[in-house]
Amino acid sequence: MKALITGGTGFIGSWIAKALIAKNFEIRSFDIKDDRSVPRDILGAEAEGIDWITGDITDAQALADAASGCDLLVHLAAFLTPDCARNPVRGAEICLIGSLNVFEAAHQNNIHRVLYMSSAGVFGPEDDGVYPRPTTLYGAYKLAVEGAARAYWDDHAIASVGFRPLIVYGPGRETGLTAGPSLACKAAAQGDDYVIPFSGDTDFIFVSDVAAAYAAAAVKVRPGAHVYNVVGDLGTAEGFADEIMRADPNAKVRADGPT
Repeated sequence: MKALITGGTGFIGSWIAKALIAKNFEIRSFDIKDDRSVPRDILGAEAEGIDWITGDITDAQALADAASGCDLLVHLAAFLTPDCARNPVRGAEICLIGSLNVFEAAHQNNIHRVLYMSSAGVFGPEDDGVYPRPTTLYGAYKLAVEGAARAYWDDHAIASVGFRPLIVYGPGRETGLTAGPSLACKAAAQGDDYVIPFSGDTDFIFVSDVAAAYAAAAVKVRPGAHVYNVVGDLGTAEGFADEIMRADPNAKVRADGPT
């Protein structure tokens, strides 16, 4: 079995590749970046066995060509929340049009399964984990992709699973609005001070748990278009900082910023 991972050079992509390799998948990566430092840190020697392809998710033909010969598409490539706010059109091109390109690549190559990254951002700031009501462009694009996934099941019988994590943390996380907890751990390990740039209630899920969810979905074929909230540990940013300092009493880590 061969899986194409879009955004494969990234933090979550590298961990999912690791989990899929353990399930005996061959991995092909499609990413606009050719920097393999994160996959090498996470995968070690296994990174050398990946088929690396550099390309833009908005290039439909390049993506369809990359998907040739694959049995599964894992779609992670995205513009993150701050980038979408700064450049809404480019955000839509990557997050929405790029996602449609993934489903089209599956359709053209007779691939019947797509796993993709949605987000808890589809819910917005309201205290409601049932009815999506995004208040960011990123969340709106992700919600639109969930609808598109249902359409591709109805129109072309392409089964899909989307996952909605909130804060994914762990080794290799360096960028994005919610990278603070991971960077705080790294800073403490290096003896540096760090301020997590947000506060209040949230959810933290360790990256290998997210990867395990994708690996489980990769080997269990289920008809339909499904989307799941993936929940880790409910807590606060302040509590996360406290846990780091309990693990290392010399650490100087705190949380401060908007909720």
